[in-house]
Amino acid sequence: MLRIALPFVAMAALATVSCGNRAAAPEDYGTRIVTLPNGKTIRCEVMIHPQDMMRGMMFRDSLPAGRGMLFIHGEPGNYTYWMYQVKIPLDIIWMDQHRRIVEISANTPPCEKGPASSCPQYGGKEKAQFVLELAAGAVKEYGLKVGDVLDF
Repeated sequence: MLRIALPFVAMAALATVSCGNRAAAPEDYGTRIVTLPNGKTIRCEVMIHPQDMMRGMMFRDSLPAGRGMLFIHGEPGNYTYWMYQVKIPLDIIWMDQHRRIVEISANTPPCEKGPASSCPQYGGKEKAQFVLELAAGAVKEYGLKVGDVLDF
């Protein structure tokens, strides 16, 4: 009797697990919610692999409101970022291992022309483990400052 009932129990469990409030949209996979000190949230693409981190926001025409890109480095370090082949200005926020903002580059301009070596580098003055890229103006809009702690 147990062998006969087991498949039905398994199917019922799967049906229960798959139920939820809403289905995730395809663009939400590989993302994480970042909560700002003011309680607002931003859905961020997560970049962990070196090749994804190098590509970052390159070649993109926009970054929708409420969206961002979160870079997660394996360990704290002095990480510089550049805007090579990035088409839009960004706010770049460096955070330490406790998710405390240690450095900000607001309204960082794109660098689409010329060789990669001609693009300036930003940040890297403070040890950081996480870097958040948002559309230019977001730091001002959300009132973010060095010392704030983000939650993710």
